[in-house]
Amino acid sequence: MATIPRLPVTNVASIRQLPFEQVEDLIRLQKAAHKINSILDLDQLIDKVVNDVARSFGCIEADIYLHDEQRGELVLACAHGCTGCEVCGAGHSLKIGTQGMVGYVAGTGQMRYAPDVKKDPYYIGCEECTQSEVAIPLHVDGKLIGVFTASHPELDAFPSEQLRLLQALCGHVAVAVHNARRFQQERSEREEMTREADEARKIQQALLPRCSPYISGFAVTGLSTPAGAVGGDWYDFIPFEDGRWGLVLADVSGKGTAAALLMSATRGMLRSLATACCPSEVLRKLNDLLVNDFPSGRFVTMVYAVLDPADRTLRFASAGHLYPLLIEGSDTRFIETERGLPLGIGPGEYSEAEVHLAPGSRLLFYSDGITEATNPDDDEYGGKRLEEHFRRTEASAESILDDVRSFANGAGLQDDATVILVKA
Repeated sequence: MATIPRLPVTNVASIRQLPFEQVEDLIRLQKAAHKINSILDLDQLIDKVVNDVARSFGCIEADIYLHDEQRGELVLACAHGCTGCEVCGAGHSLKIGTQGMVGYVAGTGQMRYAPDVKKDPYYIGCEECTQSEVAIPLHVDGKLIGVFTASHPELDAFPSEQLRLLQALCGHVAVAVHNARRFQQERSEREEMTREADEARKIQQALLPRCSPYISGFAVTGLSTPAGAVGGDWYDFIPFEDGRWGLVLADVSGKGTAAALLMSATRGMLRSLATACCPSEVLRKLNDLLVNDFPSGRFVTMVYAVLDPADRTLRFASAGHLYPLLIEGSDTRFIETERGLPLGIGPGEYSEAEVHLAPGSRLLFYSDGITEATNPDDDEYGGKRLEEHFRRTEASAESILDDVRSFANGAGLQDDATVILVKA
């Protein structure tokens, strides 16, 4: 924010030497400056200046023109006292240095006072009763912000002391307008970013499955919670014509919009490759595409599985992803695969593992936003806590994410968290 200028009189001894009328003017100026500097809404600020402040100085008309840098013009922002001429219409513009007292002042950077407007070559007529007018530039750190004008029905109506006070006031007006413009611009940028984030979130949510698939003999559910508006986690259920289903859970490196864009691209590629063929071959082909397309330093960890409900088998390959968690009766174990670099790093091969899902067994795919979630003491949720919670018969995708949030206890999820739960 720009700094606030000093008032022209700052000590009691100096004030006592002024005539009573000038003391009243100074008090009004101090009150006006206090009000002006507390307003960050640009429209409200300008209205306050041209109406309240201008009226207190006995002006029949007061205007504020703001500098439009792109157009190189001064645009009328607000007018007080005008009875409705074309010159004072909202949005009316003047060329800097060429049009009217306003243009002249903007070009020279100096105040211009016309004690008799009929004799001033730069004056542009507005109110017929105007006899004298002053135009004062609004500058902050040498930068043109705009021009303030005030008109009076009497000749030479602005004595030198009042002009000095008006100049001091305009110093406050310039700073206040500058700060209000910056605040308005920053607020507009934040709102635009929020709108864009909301749109991105809606688009990303639309890419996730809308409902759980119906698979005879199985209950398959998925859930994903991004750390921000959008994220790099993704899961999917892909039906095949022969009755099998492709299940995928992936985590793109990084967070936010960049990760979400890469996730969307990865999703499209995988869906074009995913068939009922072996998962390792799908990941190999996908990796070949991503190695050529992904930016340096970006990669994807992924687990891709094909569930065959007919023989109750699930075959999967992993590209550097966390080991799936399997519960069979009283036995709980993480299922490892031998080979599988994250996708997009370089050429690689992918091995497979096969699981027979007997009735009552459960299998969990999850992202590192689950196991690496931390509490306020910086302890990780970890695989052990996940295993303990998953052993509960009532464990679900929702309960796992709720347990992670409860563990974080106000620290919040620092990474996207995603799970797929397969119950036989």
